[in-house]
Amino acid sequence: MNLDFRNTNSLWCSVAAETLHRAGVRHAVISPGSRNTPLTMALVTHPGIETTAILDERSAGFFALGIAKRSGVPVVLLCTSGSAGAHYLPAIIEAKESGTPLIAITADRPPEMRDCASGQTIDQQKLFGGFVEFYHELAVPEPRVEMLKYLRQTLRHAFERAQAGGVVHLNAPFRDPLPPVADGTTDGLKGAVDWKAFFEVSPEGRVYPTPQVALSEEFCRKDGVIILGGGFPGHGEAWSLARELGWPILTDGIAGRYFADAQEVLVVAGYDAVLRSESVAERLRPGAVVLLGDLPTSKVLRAWLTRADPEIQQYVYRVDNRDPLHGRTRTVRLRRYGALRIIPVSVPKNEEWLRAWARAGTAAR
Repeated sequence: MNLDFRNTNSLWCSVAAETLHRAGVRHAVISPGSRNTPLTMALVTHPGIETTAILDERSAGFFALGIAKRSGVPVVLLCTSGSAGAHYLPAIIEAKESGTPLIAITADRPPEMRDCASGQTIDQQKLFGGFVEFYHELAVPEPRVEMLKYLRQTLRHAFERAQAGGVVHLNAPFRDPLPPVADGTTDGLKGAVDWKAFFEVSPEGRVYPTPQVALSEEFCRKDGVIILGGGFPGHGEAWSLARELGWPILTDGIAGRYFADAQEVLVVAGYDAVLRSESVAERLRPGAVVLLGDLPTSKVLRAWLTRADPEIQQYVYRVDNRDPLHGRTRTVRLRRYGALRIIPVSVPKNEEWLRAWARAGTAAR
């Protein structure tokens, strides 16, 4: 890990470089400029990422395209603000047509410096139009843990979309100072975050050709919950997994009716009421979560999961970003056909964990 705490931009970009490397990026092609200085420095100083500097953006685009075609791994393509990114378009068109994975990052002025005749500033929003698989404008860097989690999760998702054979465009605004000069804005984060745990997130899931997915023994040994969310057909897998792991199923009242006759699982349809008690919510903090479908809209549930920061395995039938918590989430993307079978490791059940949830559910009702 090579985090740089000298200022907000340097920390933000070193987190970005570490996240991209852990996702699988091994090469970046950079056209040096002023506005992309923070990310350039982070990529160049990361020991696991090989960088190549090519001043001409058109040449840089095709050089990155060649590396990505040869390796099959997304290559980062980075330039400064203004018209620089426009010169990537020919290579991006070629990448689109050939299914070559690229992550194009265009540095930009912050919003307050746009539409006011500021130098080196053009409209970079969706600069490459329909030739990209995924576009996102990153937030302006902030020295806050929740924003760094957002950055981590967004970049992991971007890598996954590129790895599937497409082009990703990230527009990255930066405020001054651009060089890594110390200004004290990140001093409070050095010891406030377990950075080793921050980056220990499983790789994003690929689209499984078969509907069988195995859970690790470490995951199954934790006290966990199963959340049956929206956009997930059926309920059989939740029931089967709850029975084998001894975890409660958290679901809404409508979905709860499917489990009315279940004798071997615990269904908590009133979890929103349960988690409104701070003391109970603290006692029931999970270490692991299986999320089937989209996260329910309950603000109480979402705040509870954010505080607990559990390891989450999310199963969805979509390719877009479905993690509003920006948590330690491994998203497993499934095909539309066939029934899902999640295979857990057989471990001793924590009966007291289940009894605690049962008591809380009864009290809430």
